[in-house]
Amino acid sequence: MNHDDHVNLLRAGVPTAGGVWADFGSGTGAFTLALADLIGADGVIYAIDRDAAALNEQRRAMHSRFPAVQHHTINADFTRPLELPPLDGIVMANALHFVREKDAVLVRLRGYLKSGARLLMVEYNVDRGNTWVPYPFSYTTWAALAGKHGFTDTRLLATRPSRFLGEIYSAISLNGDRPA
Repeated sequence: MNHDDHVNLLRAGVPTAGGVWADFGSGTGAFTLALADLIGADGVIYAIDRDAAALNEQRRAMHSRFPAVQHHTINADFTRPLELPPLDGIVMANALHFVREKDAVLVRLRGYLKSGARLLMVEYNVDRGNTWVPYPFSYTTWAALAGKHGFTDTRLLATRPSRFLGEIYSAISLNGDRPA
C-alpha cells in the first residue's frame, strides 16, 4: 500500500480539516502522514508508539511532508494510561491486533475521546492471526466489540486487497450517541 491507499482508507472518517487527533501504535507513520494530509495545518496529531526509532523516522517524514501540522510524538505503550488532551479523533491502524485482551484498551480509548468523537479502526478483515498479526479481528467482530464498549454508529468505510491476509478494512465508530 502507498500513501494514497492510506489516505483513502481514512478519508470518509475525517470529514473536516483541523481537530486534535491521536494515532495509537503509529510506528513510522504511514497513517499519521495520511491523517496529516486530511486534517491539514489546522490539525494537531499525537503519535504514540513504543518504538523510539520508528517515532524518530516518523518525525523526520512529518517535518519534510507536513511541516505546518502540529505533531507530537509520545514514546509509550498505548495499552497503558497516557496524558492526552480531549481528542476529536483516534486512528488505530494495524495496532490493536497485537493486543490479546482488547477490553481495557477500548475503555481507555473511549475515555480519551470527546463525546461524539471518531475512532477510525484499520485492520485485517480476518479473525485468525499468525506470528506477525497475532490477534486480528474482522469488521463483523469489530462492530460487535465497538458496541460492547459504548461506541455507536459503527460502519465500514473502505476496503483494500492485502497480499498479507486477504483484505484490510477501515471502519468508523463514534464515542457515544452524538455525532462529532
